[in-house]
Amino acid sequence: MTEPTTDVIAIGNAIVDVIAPCDEAQIEQLGLAKGGMTLMDAARSAELYAAMGPAKEVSGGSAANTLAGLAALGAKCAFIGQVADDQFGRVFAHDIRAGGIAFDTPTRDASVPTAQCLIFVTPDGQRTMNTFLGASQFLPAEALDDAAIANAKVLYLEGYLWDPEEPRRAMRRAIAAARAAGREVAFTLSDAFVIARHGDDFRALIAEGQIDILFANEHELAALTGLEDFHEGLEQLAKNVPCVVVTRSEKGAHAIRGGEHAHVPAQPIERVVDTTGAGDLFAAGFLFGHVRAKPLAECLTLGAICAAEIISHYGPRPEADLAALLAEKLG
Repeated sequence: MTEPTTDVIAIGNAIVDVIAPCDEAQIEQLGLAKGGMTLMDAARSAELYAAMGPAKEVSGGSAANTLAGLAALGAKCAFIGQVADDQFGRVFAHDIRAGGIAFDTPTRDASVPTAQCLIFVTPDGQRTMNTFLGASQFLPAEALDDAAIANAKVLYLEGYLWDPEEPRRAMRRAIAAARAAGREVAFTLSDAFVIARHGDDFRALIAEGQIDILFANEHELAALTGLEDFHEGLEQLAKNVPCVVVTRSEKGAHAIRGGEHAHVPAQPIERVVDTTGAGDLFAAGFLFGHVRAKPLAECLTLGAICAAEIISHYGPRPEADLAALLAEKLG
């Protein structure tokens, strides 16, 4: 087996996030599911966009956010995702490449626009996401570069993208390519609604030994296992997944890897501004430690530090120098 040339290659939604503050009344007025992620069509997207106040537009998407964090830490990364030949598509491609991430997926015509996520942030820092998947849900398996997948230590898959049929086929092909090359496959469950729709698929992948690293929060853990007891659910997953990582917001994070248990508290923060991307950046910190064979507790700590940086400001991409931040926190 040849040595990998990339640390992490990820497949995910190629989305431009539009983020705006709002009050609780607007959440209710617009009929939004506070703190959740709701899929919408183009008409609903236009309606909500018109209702937003002054907004910040940044390239996003869960897996792309994770890669942005990894690249900022010094990891070598590549992204696979579908954009259209339109303004948002060009913005996304520019942003991700400017971050030092390889992105070579061919664009498609603009008949279906590049995906957008409209994020309303309430004063308590909770983000309510409303996503128009657009072109991202039409990522074909033929767009994958099997050699690039085989050249990465870890293939990282975004659960959100499992919902549309075409990228689901692409991710199954990517899993096969990674496993044939002896690489690790990491999967993030993304949201409880994804588990409600595709939990049987995820449980089958786990039972078949296709997932090496699984990321979840405590609500997704309960939805996947059907167990209310947190520790019982964690132990159950660890029977079939070599590395299970579960975040619990202010309660910190837990992981089991190779039979070793670890827990770290959440990093202290003066004020939670926006939780958008917290899980994505936690995964970035953890994977950065993992690909460098760091101890399990240190991997969790790296994730917690990165997540704390993200929730201290608006937007899902780091604003501080993450490498310098880790050096400061870890001494």
